[in-house]
Amino acid sequence: MALQSAPRPDWAGPVARILIVDDSVVARAVIGRMIDQGRGYEVAAAVSDVHAALAFLGREKVDLVLLDIEMPGIDGLTALPDVISAAGDAKVLVVSSACDEGAAATVQALALGAVDTLVKPNNGSMIGGFATALEEKLRRLTRARSREIAAPRPRAPEASPADDFDVIAIGASTGGIHALSQVLRALPASFQTPILITQHLPGSFMPYFAAQVAILAGRPCDVAIDHMRIRPGRAILAPGDAHLRCTRLADGGTALRLLRTRATSGCMPSVDPMLASAADVFGTRTLAVVLSGMGRDGADGAARVAAAGGAVVVQDQASSVIWGMPGAVARAGVATAVLPPDEIGRLIATRRRPA
Repeated sequence: MALQSAPRPDWAGPVARILIVDDSVVARAVIGRMIDQGRGYEVAAAVSDVHAALAFLGREKVDLVLLDIEMPGIDGLTALPDVISAAGDAKVLVVSSACDEGAAATVQALALGAVDTLVKPNNGSMIGGFATALEEKLRRLTRARSREIAAPRPRAPEASPADDFDVIAIGASTGGIHALSQVLRALPASFQTPILITQHLPGSFMPYFAAQVAILAGRPCDVAIDHMRIRPGRAILAPGDAHLRCTRLADGGTALRLLRTRATSGCMPSVDPMLASAADVFGTRTLAVVLSGMGRDGADGAARVAAAGGAVVVQDQASSVIWGMPGAVARAGVATAVLPPDEIGRLIATRRRPA
């Protein structure tokens, strides 16, 4: 059922159109009222299943889709790629009781392309904390797409030497799984440069996340163990309870050591040790990538990469859920390029150094 609502009369800015997809009549009504009470939002429609959602998206444009997982017929996770495709530029926020922090459904939703998740309480508790959390996510996800960027945003150049990097080191946090999936999908199966990834996630879910990364990247993906060799054609994830540190072996190869000391950023795992050690071992042949995330983890490591002559690419502000980590690198002036995730992926695929 479509719900047409008018923006609040005291709101003069652009209005974000939101589609609610939830089989619960109560949830649709309560969430709809929360949206209507906000500033700058309107409910474009509230529908009960995926078929109705796809039909609506086929004829109307929205800015954000709120998608439940547990629905009769086609469930939200199964339908997520189709909803993302039909939604065009709109972002998809998965709102489900199955989306506790670090839950398998949360990781899968983010890996499949949802921009974020929110735990939905039972119908009798959809007030208080949930309303506050929903408002915060709506405000963040529906902000204007066009904004001033604090650093230049060059595109990948066409004339640069190929095979310019020996390692790709990627750091990400909140919103980073969605961005990482876009980056990895752009890599061809023939891409052989090793990929190191530090993503802020609970350790118990890293094996599941590794399986998702392997599917997205089309290559084997391992959760790092101490002394694991860095090999071509593979991706390696930092475990949830240790930082990655690159090291040179006596035989000329490279491997990873796991560190559990406190990082300057306070994060575990932290992006900084991975990037700093990659700069020490691979020098000019290091490509560091910093994606969406809160705080400034990765900024110190990125500076080490830049000082060693490597390249640093960060996600642009418009596509980031939170521009904390990439923004800190950009503001420090050490980013070689500031790009959306799909363009970062295409740049990596060329194995060319950004200008």
